[in-house]
This record gives sequence, structure tokens and C-alpha cells, in this order.
Amino acid sequence: MKRFALAGNPNSGKTTLFNSLTGSSAYVGNWPGVTVEKKEGTYKKLSEEISIIDLPGIYSLSPYTSEEVVARNYIIDEKPDCIINIVDATNLERNLYLTTQIMEIDVPMVIALNMMDVVRKSGDHIEIEKLEKIIGLRVIEISALKEENLNNLMIAAFEESKKERKGITVLEDSNLVHLIHDCEIAFHAIKVNNPLFHAVKLVELDELEIKNHPELINIVNDFKSTFKDDVFGSDFEAIVADSRYKYITKYFSPYFIKNKAFNEKEENRSSKIDKVLTNKWVGIPIFLLILFLIFHLTFSSNLFYLGGLFKNVSPSFEGTMFEGLFYTSSGINSPGIILYNLIDSLTSAFSSLASGWLSSSPEWVGGLIVDGVLGGLSAVLSFVPQILCLFFFFSILEDSGYMARIAFILDKLFRKFGLSGRAFMPMIMGFGCSVPAMINTRTLADDNERIATIRVIPFFSCGAKLPILTAISGGIVLRFGIGNAEVITYSMYLLGMVTAVLSVLLMKKTTMRGEVPPFIMELPTYHLPQPRALLIHLWDKLKNFIKKAFTIILASTIVIWFISHFSFDWKYLTDSEMESSILAGIGMLIEPLFTPLGFGSQLESFGWVFVVAAFTGLVAKENVVATIGTLAASIVSGFAGSDTMEGVDSVVEMINATGITLPALLSFIAFNMLTIPCFASVATAKAELPKGKFATTLLFWISVSYIVSSMIYLIGTWWWTSFIFALSILVLILSISLYNRSRDRKKGLKK
Repeated sequence: MKRFALAGNPNSGKTTLFNSLTGSSAYVGNWPGVTVEKKEGTYKKLSEEISIIDLPGIYSLSPYTSEEVVARNYIIDEKPDCIINIVDATNLERNLYLTTQIMEIDVPMVIALNMMDVVRKSGDHIEIEKLEKIIGLRVIEISALKEENLNNLMIAAFEESKKERKGITVLEDSNLVHLIHDCEIAFHAIKVNNPLFHAVKLVELDELEIKNHPELINIVNDFKSTFKDDVFGSDFEAIVADSRYKYITKYFSPYFIKNKAFNEKEENRSSKIDKVLTNKWVGIPIFLLILFLIFHLTFSSNLFYLGGLFKNVSPSFEGTMFEGLFYTSSGINSPGIILYNLIDSLTSAFSSLASGWLSSSPEWVGGLIVDGVLGGLSAVLSFVPQILCLFFFFSILEDSGYMARIAFILDKLFRKFGLSGRAFMPMIMGFGCSVPAMINTRTLADDNERIATIRVIPFFSCGAKLPILTAISGGIVLRFGIGNAEVITYSMYLLGMVTAVLSVLLMKKTTMRGEVPPFIMELPTYHLPQPRALLIHLWDKLKNFIKKAFTIILASTIVIWFISHFSFDWKYLTDSEMESSILAGIGMLIEPLFTPLGFGSQLESFGWVFVVAAFTGLVAKENVVATIGTLAASIVSGFAGSDTMEGVDSVVEMINATGITLPALLSFIAFNMLTIPCFASVATAKAELPKGKFATTLLFWISVSYIVSSMIYLIGTWWWTSFIFALSILVLILSISLYNRSRDRKKGLKK
């Protein structure tokens, strides 16, 4: 099978093209030896199937980031059959810089001139035939977003893959051209593949090239001793970069003819939008409002207040499934609640059937299947629709270009806390999953900024924590009759964000003091997200969630059921004897540690369930609700003729059984949001953190979650304790300030 690699700048439409070409055949892994995300899929519309490899988005082939090293090594070492270089036609000059570097490698190549629909709409014009002739490569006009001309692109790439191609360079006008050719001859002599590319990199004093070919560096050093440029001196890398841009401007840019009137109009329109969305006063409040609307659409059971309208208009629906599913007497359900109710009714019906089928089987068989397996899985799966709704809305914000603006407006605020706006991008990715978010911190230039960002990413609650938030919030509303589920969920998300910012501030004022690196970012153009790309994104999330549900979570629920129904001498226990089980013994042993958090020794019978649930969440956060669902089904109802309870119902029953209070439930949510994340995230953090920082990071997660949760419980239970915490915080601030002054004074004296 032929392999085509997609290479291009970030925001060039590379991911959109990959999704359009591969569809549901795509899968995600990691590049061998590194944790940079690897995407691979199959294109099936030619005479033979083509493997499509999506290289990381990069601006150059210099080894400044792991992404650039991965892309460079793959092209050179793996030798794909063809490179499809995606070029943003609206930013031709900047995108073609990477093109001029790939051209120097001996690999078949075509240029996919993307976003041509935008170019045409703006009245701009690109003289494709002339550009193709001067650049010496096939240039195909496409629109990845609208899936225009993609088959012609693949046909062209397929044809080029059958030909051999030698690298060429645009540096013939450079005053370093003789040195480049001398180095190329030297690489030829030692039989190195892609000699032209290696020669240019050696002239740039590329660190990988110097490391791999130290015997050739004298060629460059000897030339450098006799060379002096009027502008750049002997900085050969800067001279090469300048030569590339000069060549692009002189030979390529004239074929891009712009409609100045339309472009000015579009710039004015974008500027007007940005004046509002990136305004220093209203930009952040608008972002918080948008977040609240997303949570309202996902979790609200009262999307619009309509009183008894539906009963008055359609009394025939009263008491039917339509009343509970789509609306109540108080209003219309949100899309997230409608889908939740639908899945909830399906899983409940299936559990009822399973109970009936197994009514004559031995008690332990029915208990294992209904309470253990179905109880845990149903508690988790019932929240899948709301997780997908949340991902859907966040994907729209990201694909439209809005999230990049948020990073821009947060830069000024973040700098006050010791971070640049660039750190916001990995943080916001944490709402999806902490693993890729931590990997994305490689884009941060400063080590202290990377460490601080990795440590606070788990505070941005991922999709796996959403069942905890939804189940406990729903249980609070049903049991205590106060509050609103989406307001509680939204508040907990904000708590995580505020805790992250304050934690970073504390780190930057103590162990990680230093200058904040500059933040330069290209704002992508506004555009409507592609529906197909959104659906593919949601399908990937659903596949990963279902896979986890029927592997890790399924195994966990079975283990939990077994150790909750056997004593330490492996005697089978009935539901009424569960407090003598192995699980109960372990839970009761560690339960006192959580007394300051509200779900410790002060709880009644079965209070250990909350502690055990929190610990099982260290494997996968979905296990928290799965554990509560599994144990609640056994503790409260037993197997005899009972249905498996869903997430919210099981929480309500556990509240009744343990006597846990409202502040303790909020503390429980906060602890699970802020404590050590799942095993996958922990492993990623260990790989990404510098040596010696992992153990302190684990301690940091435990400490922050314990302190914040205890504050919520103690202040919520005894309001006057807020004064004690306030005084403690004031003393901490003064101590840090005095320590920093003393340290700065000592440094000044040494100098």
C-alpha cells in the first residue's frame, strides 16, 4: 500500500483535509518513541487504497519542537511515496516557506492549494499554471472544508508517486550557494540520502546535522571565517531564511493577485467582530457567558420556561414518555437532557429485562451481571449524550477560530500570573482529555511554564469527569430540592479554572520564578465549522469512550463487585453483609483520612463507598460513578426483582444511605476534579515532565485537591471557618512576599 504524508502549517486546513480523505477509517496513536499524536487513515477512491499519514502541523523542518523533528524524520527516514504539502492560499508567502524546505528532499511532492473557495469569494486570483511552472511542482486547487477537487488531488499525488524526484533549492540566488553545493558534494561522497537537504541544514548549523555529521562541520566553519554579511553577519541560519523569503516574494508572490477592495472590507468586518470578542473589558465576560450557554444547552432541564403550556396545548401528551423526555411542566428540556433521558430509559429497560431473565438463576450470578456489570456500565453510559454535546459545542468554538482569540485576550491576564496566553491552548484542551493537552505543552518555550501548565491541566475537567459532575449535581437537586444541575456543574468547572490560575500564581511566586516568554500567535480567519469534520470528531470521542467503557470500566466494575461480595477469607456475602467485605474493610481503613473533606468517619453505614469510588477513579475517572452505581444497586435494593439504578438515582440512594451533607457532596466533586488524574494522564505527565519533577507533581495534585475540598466542606458546614482560612491565606501571602524580598536582596548583594 502506498503511503502519502500530509505536511503543512498549523491552521492551513491539514486536519480538515485528513478527515475529508480518510473519514471513519482514521485512527490515532503515538509516533514511535515519542508521545506526539500520530493520525493515520485510508483513502479508498483510487485503483488501490492509499495510507494517509497526517504529520504534525509545523512551520519549518528545523529541530525546534518535537513536532518538527517527527515530521522531518518521517519524511527522510520513512520515505513516503508522496508528500502532499497543504498550503493556505490566503497566506501564500508564509506557507510556501515550508514548501521550499520540503522541495530540497528527494521525495515526490504535490502542492494542495487549500481554501481556494475563500480566495475566489474575495475576488483574489492565483495564476496556477504560471505558479506551477515556476515552482516545478504539481499545484492543485482544493477546498478541504467543502471537499472540492480532492479526488483530483489524490490522482495527481498518485501519478507523482510513480516518478522519481530529486530535491531542488530556491537558494541559488543566495551568497551561500557555493558553500551549499560544496557540502552537498561532501554528503554525496559519504553516500548520504537527500544530500541537498542535509547540506542546507549543515550550512544552517542545524543541531541534528552537527550531531549526526560532525566530520563535515569544518567545511562550514572554514567558510564562515572568511565571510561577513552586511545585515546578518555570520548567522547563516538567518541568511538562509532571508533568502527563502526573498525568493518567494520575487518569484512566487506575483502570481497571487489580490482584490484590495474586498480584502479591506473583509478585514474591516473581522476587525469589527474582534473589537467585541477580543475587547479587554468584555472579551472575558463574553467567554464566560458562552461557557454558561454551553452548559445550559447540555445540562438544563428547564431550557425555556413555559409553565403548563404543553399540558394546555396537548393534554394527550400528559403522563406519556413525551412529557418526561422532551419537556416538563416547568419548561423544555435541553438537548443534552433529552438525549440523557432517552439513553436512561433504554438502559433501564434493558436492566429490567436482564433482571427478569436471571430471576431463577443463583443469586451471585444475577448480582454479578445486573448489579456488577450492568449497574456500573449503565451509570456511565447514561452520560454519554451529555459528554458528546459538550464536545460538540467546544469543537464548534475551536474550529470557528474563536478559541485562538480567547488565548489572545487571556495573554495579558495570564502574564500577571506568570504564564503566556499560549499556555491557555493546552489548558482548554484539558476539557477534552488531559493526555493530548499535556503533550501540547511542547509548544511552550519555557520549562517552568511547561511544568506549571502540566500540573494544572487536570483542573480543567475532562469528559471522563463529566459523569461525576452530572451525577452528583443531579443527586443534589433531586435529594435536597435546591440549586440547578447546570449551575452547579458550571460552578465546578469555574472552580477548576480558578484553582488552576491561583496554583500557577503560587508556583510562579515561589519555586518557579522567572520571566514570562513572549507570545506570538497567528489568529486564524473566522469560518463555519465543517459538519462532517464535527461528526468525525464526535465519532472518535464516542469510540474511545465506548472502548474504555467495555474494557477498563467493565473490568473495574467486575472487580469491585467481587471484592464487595467476598470477605477476607473469601466467603461469599449477601448484599446485607457487604460491610464485612474486602472492599468495605479497605474503605473503612482509609475513611478517617477524608473526615476533613466531609465524606469520612462522620458518615453513617456505607460511608466508605465514597472513599472507594474516589480511589477507583485513579484508574479511570468514569469509575467513580460506575463504582457508586454498582455498590448502590447492591446496598440499597439487592438483586431480588430490582432494576439497576442509573447514575443520578444511585447517588440519591447513597445520599440517603450514608447521610452525607450538601457541602460534603460538593467537596467530593472538587476532590475528584482536582486530585491525581487517571493512569493515562499520570503516565503522560511522567513522560513530559523534566527529571525529578514527577513526584512533586503527584504531591501537588494531592495537596491542592485535599486543601480545596476541605475548605469547601468546612466553610459550607461552619461559615465562621472562612475567617480562619482567610487569615491563613493572608499569612501565606505575607510569608511569600517577605521570602522573595529577602532572596532578591541576597542576589543583589552577590552581584
